[in-house]
Amino acid sequence: MKNFFRKIVRFIAKLFLWFFLITIAWTVLLRFVPVYFTPLMLIRSAEAVCDGTPVKNSKKWVPIERISPHMIQAVVAAEDNLFMEHKGFSFEDIRKAREHNQKGKRIRGASTISQQTAKNVFLWPKRSYIRKGFEAYFTVLIELFWSKERIMEVYLNVIETGRGIYGVEAASLEYFGKHASKLSRTQASLIAVCLPNPRRFNPAKPSPYIQRRKDQIINLMYKIPQVNFDD
Repeated sequence: MKNFFRKIVRFIAKLFLWFFLITIAWTVLLRFVPVYFTPLMLIRSAEAVCDGTPVKNSKKWVPIERISPHMIQAVVAAEDNLFMEHKGFSFEDIRKAREHNQKGKRIRGASTISQQTAKNVFLWPKRSYIRKGFEAYFTVLIELFWSKERIMEVYLNVIETGRGIYGVEAASLEYFGKHASKLSRTQASLIAVCLPNPRRFNPAKPSPYIQRRKDQIINLMYKIPQVNFDD
């Protein structure tokens, strides 16, 4: 019996070891190569097939140098004011979100851009404690092995920006007929404020709510420090 349990323990230990080795190697690799496909893209394609609708998968990877600085500033203002300061997790935002949610109001998340990037690149979208655990693990890995500039570059290239649309280059072409490098402050903020629900909101046809949020984000873009990856 003791030998049996030893074998089980060794087997589990090997599984953990291989998991760590594979995930670390995978993370290091993606520091250097474009991310052309994510689990969410596969899930959305499968959903379209099941619904009997055409599969749309519009995406185009561009280096961060070909993305408007307004777009970078807009997503930081809209999604993660402390992106350049934290190490993957904003504990202050987590505290505020917990206090807000305890009041029984509309659920507010506290995921940083790093956490969202980890989820989009490595995991599935459905909320669960298991996914949040893996999300935290991959967030630590990308903060350890990637630069902030790389995290932002991947985030802006894989984030869902509409039905079958991924990344800000595809969104910019779809909604405004221009490359992401040419986005104005207003256009960038419109894309950014739609990110929490990109399948519902359309940056090219903003509702009054999106217009108000856009104005708030533009105001905040001036107030927060300018994102600069050269420092």
